[in-house]
Amino acid sequence: MEYKQIKSRKIYEQVAEAILDMIRKGELNPGDKLDSVQQLAENFQVGRAAIREALSALRAMGIVEMKQGEGTFVREFDPMSFTLPLSTAALMNMNDINHLLEVRKILEVGAAFVAATKRTEQDLLAMEYALNEMKNNIDNEELGEKADWLFHLAVASASQNPILVSLMNNVSGMMVEAMKETRKIWLYSNQATADRLYQEHEEIYNAIRAKEPEKAQQLMLNHISSVENVLKSFHRTNK
Repeated sequence: MEYKQIKSRKIYEQVAEAILDMIRKGELNPGDKLDSVQQLAENFQVGRAAIREALSALRAMGIVEMKQGEGTFVREFDPMSFTLPLSTAALMNMNDINHLLEVRKILEVGAAFVAATKRTEQDLLAMEYALNEMKNNIDNEELGEKADWLFHLAVASASQNPILVSLMNNVSGMMVEAMKETRKIWLYSNQATADRLYQEHEEIYNAIRAKEPEKAQQLMLNHISSVENVLKSFHRTNK
């Protein structure tokens, strides 16, 4: 019998959940400005790095927006529809993965197309943050997986469609686990394939930044298809 591993939650995850809970309770409302990073760090009694990570995750989800020179503000959205992908480690079989990949193609390919037509400068900043984290942690499974998820969520958020972001959140646990497994396989392969994983995300970002919806859509489809091939190949050889 296999038992699912119980994982402790990271500090930034707890901070993000706490802020989201304040929004759900009406303690923070759309348009409200959050305290500064320094003040939040003092309030939560954590380091500023944890606050920045929490805010980046919330921004990628479309919950907050950062205005240059002004601060971080709560965006207009339905707080009850959001659940953070913080500690949902699912034990998936290949059938689960196949279903998940079908959902990803339905949601994310279309999201990339719309994101390329509607993205804002703030959306691009969220994607750039995730890309930088991926590049700087290309050989770090845990940090790379987190950055991978943030990138895909930032693309969904750039569609300006809160229902789409909510749907992404509803399958977030499985998506994070699938990304984790994919990155592990890629990283244990060789540096060239690990670099290619980063490059695929960068190409999607460049198409969205250039407002090329058809290209962004095709690149996202290619990326998810390559993920599918890696996972299926791994499961075939490890049956």
